[in-house]
Amino acid sequence: MPLWFLRGLSRGVVTTRYPARPDASAATLPTPPAFRPRLLTRQVADRLVAVCPSNALSRQDDVLVFDIGACTCCGRCAQTAAEAAAGPASGAITSSGQFELAATSRETLLKQIPILGDAR
Repeated sequence: MPLWFLRGLSRGVVTTRYPARPDASAATLPTPPAFRPRLLTRQVADRLVAVCPSNALSRQDDVLVFDIGACTCCGRCAQTAAEAAAGPASGAITSSGQFELAATSRETLLKQIPILGDAR
């Protein structure tokens, strides 16, 4: 637990300023996935959609639609992509490293990832 949170509780502070720099514990936070379009195939995309418990992934033709706002960062998609193909498609998903995902509009949380792995 971040030290500034505990310090605030002990002093009775209800609100604090936004931290000037990321807390060291932020490095261990689960983050949404990042996709590599050239390694994604329709078959892998369909498997990812099937295993996503929060319905954050859907496929529309040759586009994988990713709803960052619905993603729970469970890691099932990355695990499935790694299992789906031990070859080049195993690196289709990586951790984005982004944990600050605030947005002013819902549309900015919807990402459209082209599926380019089938076009060879």
